[in-house]
Amino acid sequence: MQLKHPDKVLFPDAGYSKQDLADYYAAVSEPLLAQAAGRPLTLRRFPDGIGKEGFFQQHHRGDLPEGLPAQPAPTADGEDEIVHITVASADGLKALADMATLELHGWLARAPKLDQPDRLVFDLDPPNGEFDAVREAARRVAALMDDLGLVPHLMTTGSRGLHVLAPLTPSMDFHGVRELAKGMAHRLAERYPDSLTIAQRKDKRSGRLYLDIMRNAYGQSAVLPYSPRAKPGAPVATPLDWDELAGLEDARAYNIKSIPRRLAQKADPWADIDRAQADPKAVRSALAR
Repeated sequence: MQLKHPDKVLFPDAGYSKQDLADYYAAVSEPLLAQAAGRPLTLRRFPDGIGKEGFFQQHHRGDLPEGLPAQPAPTADGEDEIVHITVASADGLKALADMATLELHGWLARAPKLDQPDRLVFDLDPPNGEFDAVREAARRVAALMDDLGLVPHLMTTGSRGLHVLAPLTPSMDFHGVRELAKGMAHRLAERYPDSLTIAQRKDKRSGRLYLDIMRNAYGQSAVLPYSPRAKPGAPVATPLDWDELAGLEDARAYNIKSIPRRLAQKADPWADIDRAQADPKAVRSALAR
């Protein structure tokens, strides 16, 4: 397919165009498609670039471009069905670029097991802009995951903070996984009451970092690894090795120009993530002990 208006500037501050976005998606197609496969997507689109208002798109009516298979899914109440977009090929990524899709958010479950997540995620944002607190919280979440038999994986969100994510065998429903994540968050808040909290209201946090596990629910989504973000400089949600955490100063450290260079120099830290899947029932039993 040919891009429409390839010179259209989508990131005015950096001058990055639709063609730059398409080139980026092509460069990261292998690791991005590996993470996106089978996941219903929420797209964040900016037809006129980030200087203008964008919109979220969760479902689609009508025909879809090549490489963007439709994925029907029941609504959370089971009373209706929504046709979601998935992405299955480099052609699909190019179509998303043509649609000025600047962010890709995916479910924590894959078809055909849309009610059984294969990911558990903690979303950690800095309290009062203190990135040191995010690094410390990420280490503590990872330590608990290790203790429970999970294999923690680290990613910048390309926005404010970090995701600490663990792969699961898709064998427990979303309610069970959400309760598991909630129990882990309670354990951490009890263990580190001066720095971590599960209080959703900001006025109850007293400067502590909020352990956000809200994405662990049916129909919710999290930013995909290697997705750009609709922010100045075109930052990217970036998987990291754990030894990179100490030197990380900003969740926007990488962008659509630096990520292809990074992947040319080092292996994708999440390339083997699905080999590390843990049984969520075993994890639940370990947490209960």
